[in-house]
Parts: sequence; structure tokens; C-alpha cells
Amino acid sequence: MKLGIQIPSFTWPNGPAKLGAELAEVAHASDEAGFEYIAVMDHFFQISAVGPVEHDMLEAYTTLGYLAAHTERAKLLTVITGVLYRHPGLLAKAITTLDVLSGGRAILGVGAGWNEEESRGLGFPFPSTAERFELLEDALQYVLKMWSEDDGPFTGKHVRAERLLNVPQALSRPHPPIMIGGGGEKKTLRFVAKYGQACNLFNSPELAHKLDVLKQHCETEGRDYSEITKTVYHGIDIGTDGEKTGELLDELRRLSGLGVDAAIGYVPGVPDTKVIERIGKDVIPAAEAF
Repeated sequence: MKLGIQIPSFTWPNGPAKLGAELAEVAHASDEAGFEYIAVMDHFFQISAVGPVEHDMLEAYTTLGYLAAHTERAKLLTVITGVLYRHPGLLAKAITTLDVLSGGRAILGVGAGWNEEESRGLGFPFPSTAERFELLEDALQYVLKMWSEDDGPFTGKHVRAERLLNVPQALSRPHPPIMIGGGGEKKTLRFVAKYGQACNLFNSPELAHKLDVLKQHCETEGRDYSEITKTVYHGIDIGTDGEKTGELLDELRRLSGLGVDAAIGYVPGVPDTKVIERIGKDVIPAAEAF
């Protein structure tokens, strides 16, 4: 079982003036601790599950580029980019750039998107659910073609392009892994089986069922279910003084038993790097044995 740290909040005690230096320290500590993934949200407004909408929020791919410069081994991604935020050409180019500059550590985390408030607030189009899923499939097909040797035209349901030139190409082979977020059983999990290398699900009572649905879609699509990296969003919470470490390890062991490969989530106490160091000592080595 691997662990990933997601940084969902940037409203830190010392304010924006110290944010860059503190974020670099958090990234370096997470990398040194052995986290497999370092992730940020892809939102422009803070989401209600984390804090007030007016709280500080950084643009995701600028932030990941900054994190790349302060890490050496952890994979870098969003959990999860809403497909409606960027044209797929821009998205593919951003991931390619991140992959090249990080030495092949980029992952494309993507989903249909949901946050109507920030879209309306900033003037992004917010199409219907059905159209967002059409855009998602367009984007998945588009980025895969842009990461291939074929730089010809592309025609999807909503996106058309004359030449998918991508120079330099990504370092990751055959391309940066695609993680599709969400548990929709008819479309999202089918897209994972058809296009993805990883899924990201919530750690809910339906988790085992969602994994079974994914397995069925893999059978239909002719994919090897074991090739899909199964990740869940779950907080990496050891408590103020480590008192919840045993509880966290028990849950990680349970998730591993369901076939989950990695847990990615927030770490209470960040930006204090001492909690990250403690997780690296008391949790990550134990979890890797599951």
C-alpha cells in the first residue's frame, strides 16, 4: 500500500508572503518521507468541505511545476482536474511540460468536474452533466493521440483540431499515466477501463462494489483489471501526537485487502513538517508491507 499527500488548503498561518517557502518545505519533507504521490486540488475557489470559498487557493499546474523543482522522486498530480477548466490541448501540454521538467513524474488526474459555483463565478462554461462526460471522453481520446506518434487532426464530439503536435514529447512511456476520478458506474468507471491507468474513488461503504463494477468494465473492454492502479481518497491522519497511527494503519490494511493500491489524502497539521516526518517513520514503511 502506497500513500499520497494531497494539499487541499493554502490558508496557512503565515499568509501568502511565506507560502512559497513553506510549500517548498512541505514538498521536500513529503518526498523525503516516502510519499508516493504529492497532489493538489484543481479548483479556483476553495471548496466547502475544506473551508470558506474566500480562502486561499493556488492554480494547480503552476503549483505542481513549483513542487517539481522541490522534489526528486514523488509523482505529481491533481486530485482531480475538472475537464471543463482547460482545452485538452492546453491540458496535454501542461502535463507534458510537467513530465519533462520533473524527469517523468507527471500523472494526469482528470474527471468530469462538478463545481458550478466557481465556474459561474469566473465565467467558465458549465455544461450539462451529459455534455461534461462527452467533453471528458473527447479529452481522454485527444491527450492519448497527442502523446502518440500520430500528430494528425482530431475530431471529437465537441473538440476539433488540425494538428496535435507535441514537442517535446513526455518522458513517461508510453505516456503519462491517466488517473480518472469519480465512481460513476456507467461512464466514469467504464472510461477508467477503456482509457485509464488508475482510478480514484472515495473511501465509502460502496467501495468494494465500485471496484467490482470496474472489474466488470475491464472484462468488457478486454483490460487486465490488475493493470489499473486503484487509489482512494482517505485522510492521512495520525492525530496530534500520533495517537491515531494504529487506527490509520488498520484502515489502510483493510483497504489493501479490498485490492486498493494507494491512499491519497490530506494530512492534518500541514504545513508543520514534523507530522510528515512522523508519517514517514511510523506509517509509510508499515503500509508498504500490506
